Amino acid sequence: MNDLYVATVLSAMVLIASILSVELGVSVAIVEIVLGVVAGNLFGIRPTPWLNFLAGFAGIVLTFLAGAEVDPDLLRARFRESLFIGGASFLAPFALALAFTQLVLGWDLRAAQLAGVALSTTSLAVVYAVLVETGLTETALGKVIMASTFVTDFGTAAALSLLFVTPSPWILALIAASAAAMVIMPRLEPWFFPRYGNRVIEPEIKGAFAVLFTLMFFGELAQSHAVLPAFLLGLAVARILQRHRLELQRFRVVAFAFLTPFFFLKGGMNISVGAVLANLGIVALLFGVKVAAKILAVYPIARRYVPEGAWYLTLLMSTGLTFGTISSVYGLNAGIIDRTQFSVLITVVLLTAVVPTLVAQRWFAPATETQEKEKAGEMVSEPVTTDGVD
Repeated sequence: MNDLYVATVLSAMVLIASILSVELGVSVAIVEIVLGVVAGNLFGIRPTPWLNFLAGFAGIVLTFLAGAEVDPDLLRARFRESLFIGGASFLAPFALALAFTQLVLGWDLRAAQLAGVALSTTSLAVVYAVLVETGLTETALGKVIMASTFVTDFGTAAALSLLFVTPSPWILALIAASAAAMVIMPRLEPWFFPRYGNRVIEPEIKGAFAVLFTLMFFGELAQSHAVLPAFLLGLAVARILQRHRLELQRFRVVAFAFLTPFFFLKGGMNISVGAVLANLGIVALLFGVKVAAKILAVYPIARRYVPEGAWYLTLLMSTGLTFGTISSVYGLNAGIIDRTQFSVLITVVLLTAVVPTLVAQRWFAPATETQEKEKAGEMVSEPVTTDGVD
């Protein structure tokens, strides 16, 4: 298939996805995956070598940005509750999804492990967007949710890397390169940013890209994946990017305007509509397995630490998108799962990005401080009258 034809169709879909995201108020990643389904099933577009390469790098950039969004001080301040909530949020759906797909659906062990990883996630992108939109980022509840989400996603990234690693001497090289990047990059800030920062040529972003490509190179040599190193590198430079918010914003613009759309489009292109329709029962069961596991594991702990927002926290922890998609795409590319299994997992991931969020926002959203003040002000401003008294 002609490369320019594929690029033309997909670039048009990237634009359409952005417009629909704004008009519908839905995460652009979800719209891009859906349009990828259209491209693959209606237009017959298949991933090309350049698209595979670009999408692979985009997945690593997404993982890096997810780590960079974590506030280390927040994580330290809320370590105990976030460890318990986030740990349970990862372990319960991982174990239950693994057991269900292997023992009930008959998937082989590696495919079942991949399913457990893909369905164990909490979407940092969805959670972060919801908390910002609702003004909860600075509340105690919002801080616990963000810190817990990091713990869950760390477990997912670690599981994906450790379960599917192939032992070889190159693993040591990958570990050494990752450790060096995490030590050196933060120490370069006092010299690098004052000298090269705030320029239109963006040396900061180019430097980060160079390091991420290096991690991908060593990951390929080790027959592993650079998800965990990229995530930890993002965490290592999180404080730097928080001090340089403009650079972080520019990094997001480059990533979300050009790179990540191709990652999500490619994921959608690999979904077989026929396979999804033929396995709707399995999709429903796996959706129920993930959400039930999250509720049973997270809600009792949430009731102890944040009783006023336990249901809201539990439902947001039940979401999944970026890491679920990354895990599923990795499994398909590595031959761990077939296209039917991939289609089922991606569909479940999409459902968990939408349904728990809508339920949480519609029925369990806590009132923000601003809303409470506005409500109190309205009550005070209302005229108070009694019978027969002016």
